[in-house]
Amino acid sequence: MTVHKTSAWPLAQAYATLIVYASLYPFTGWRDQGIAPWAYLSSSWPKYWTGFDVAANLVGYAPLGFLLALSFLRRGGKPAMQSNWVAMTVATVTAAALSMLLEALQSYLPYRVPSNVDFGLNALGGLIGAVIAGGLELAGAIDRWSRFRLRWFVEEARGALVLIALWPVALLFPASVPLGLGQVFERLETALAEWLLDTPFLEWLPVRDIELQPLMPGTELLCVALGALIPCLLGYSVIRSSGRRVMFALVAIGVGALVTALSSALSWGPTHAWAWLSSPVNLGLGLGLVLALVLLPLPRRGCAAVLLLALVVHLSMLNQAPANAYFAQTLQIWEQGRFIRFNGLVQWLGWLWPYATLVYVLIRVSSRESEA
Repeated sequence: MTVHKTSAWPLAQAYATLIVYASLYPFTGWRDQGIAPWAYLSSSWPKYWTGFDVAANLVGYAPLGFLLALSFLRRGGKPAMQSNWVAMTVATVTAAALSMLLEALQSYLPYRVPSNVDFGLNALGGLIGAVIAGGLELAGAIDRWSRFRLRWFVEEARGALVLIALWPVALLFPASVPLGLGQVFERLETALAEWLLDTPFLEWLPVRDIELQPLMPGTELLCVALGALIPCLLGYSVIRSSGRRVMFALVAIGVGALVTALSSALSWGPTHAWAWLSSPVNLGLGLGLVLALVLLPLPRRGCAAVLLLALVVHLSMLNQAPANAYFAQTLQIWEQGRFIRFNGLVQWLGWLWPYATLVYVLIRVSSRESEA
């Protein structure tokens, strides 16, 4: 089957990459443990399991099966009804093969335990996702989405749509400032210092001279406002009309708030879902919405330029502040507790999403200039 790159194909590739990272996290201690990599297939079922593990393995592969099936179903943007069952079968087999390979690789990681139950749930999740995609294709929903995309977005919107789709997933990773993605400088300095320990190169490590201070309320307000504005501007750069931009901005900021509440609930319990809504955060969300409405008439090229500025300022302010004690405790819950797999799936998105957006916008603007 020849696969043409549709908007679902890069999403499937990105999601498969995240699954690989989640399955092999934390990537340390690789060694041969004297176990055949395929031994887990015939081993007994695990004695201990939780509902969260079952749901994570089942739900985690459903989007992959869906995106793979959708990629195979839409050839060159056109439906291929005669290959509906073939596409679903290939998508399911591909998802199952990926799961089988990753479970085998876990045999070489002392921190991970390969499981035939995990493999079965992953394969079932891929099948469920593929069947959903096939059902939507038969019902004509994919054609309706294609027409909706043509009405709303410009033709070269694929990269922006992928980033917009990944933004809510990135927000699930705990952030020291709500909607504040990309705070990595402090961790990079610590990791580099540990790597250079006991070497003469440690003295050459550039260290910021200033003493990092917690964000002031005004700075936190501006960080939240820019965090809400950035996805709006990314959408504006590919949306055709101002009226649709209003709807997109409202939905984007609303989704951002809901996903942040979900992340807080997962970390501290449902009663603390909205504990992050302090006065600076509320004002920041309001300011972000006001700025998004003010910038509605801006042309798409202007939106890209303002987006670059907003990203640079946002990342600069975030990385000038250290992570507070509550934030460090939250990370420990995600990185060492029951969210260890889920953490591996979303932490790199939380760290790198704004930088990927920065690179995407730079490439897009430079390519437009070269065409001019």
